Amino acid sequence: MTPATLSPVHREERTAPPRPRARRRPFLAPYLFVAPFFLVFAAFGLYPLVFALQLSFTDWKGAGDAHFIGFENYSYLLTSPEFWSSLGNSAVLWLLIVPVQIIGGLAAAVLLANARLRLRGMFRVAFIAPFVTPLVAMAQVWIVVFDTDYGLVNHLLQLVGLPEVAWLTSTSWAKPTLALLFLWKTTGFAIIILLAGLQAVPPDVYEAAALDGASRRRQFWSLTLPLVRRSIAFLVVIQTLAVFQMFAEPFVVTQGGPYGSTTTGGLYLYDHITSSDLGTGAANSFLLVLLVFALSLLSVRLLRSRDE
Repeated sequence: MTPATLSPVHREERTAPPRPRARRRPFLAPYLFVAPFFLVFAAFGLYPLVFALQLSFTDWKGAGDAHFIGFENYSYLLTSPEFWSSLGNSAVLWLLIVPVQIIGGLAAAVLLANARLRLRGMFRVAFIAPFVTPLVAMAQVWIVVFDTDYGLVNHLLQLVGLPEVAWLTSTSWAKPTLALLFLWKTTGFAIIILLAGLQAVPPDVYEAAALDGASRRRQFWSLTLPLVRRSIAFLVVIQTLAVFQMFAEPFVVTQGGPYGSTTTGGLYLYDHITSSDLGTGAANSFLLVLLVFALSLLSVRLLRSRDE
């Protein structure tokens, strides 16, 4: 019987089973595509993290052998007034930045999403422009604008008969000035995130609420806020991380002064690195990680919906 005269059933019986190697190729293909990412992450992410954790239990100055000292670095930081002062400065900056940014960013996002504004695209670009501007350049501009003797802000205050303010050299005004710089730099990013969350809400929800007689204010409190809660939680976590590791702003503008009033957690960590106290610096970084993780977890739990 020739192959041409075989029935379809006989042809299927004579078909050779697939080789094991041919079966493995579709199974291994996805892992081969993602392998470069995991290799890069292991080399530049996981290994430095494990090395820093090991370093936090040692006394090492960057050269020579590292001596294991247990939890002495952590106990030194937890009993250091400078460490708690830096966390206190970061906490005050958080209170000056994150609530103001969430409220102002949400108001601007609602305005851009709903209002019929001319040149609405131009406003969106204007909000995001400071976020993509180099931070060091903006910090230098901040120094010039808020200079006590020659700054533009004090010049405007003099024109209206108000006294000069030591914006960058006073313990009362240095943190608000830094907070204003941070708000100017990152509020555009917050607006974009919140605007994306608002645009993901189906318009039918608002139409149904309007048919039921809900006012604009009622729609905002009962629909808009619950539906963008995840975007708000994301922003709170991201900005909490950014505020507690803030470094460039106080380093360039105030150098941590006056009298340590703007020494943030990130700047205090940098001081340990510049003094070659790498073990204490590594312990400081992990304490900051634990603190930010706890605050982020608390924020997410407070902002999550009842269904979640």
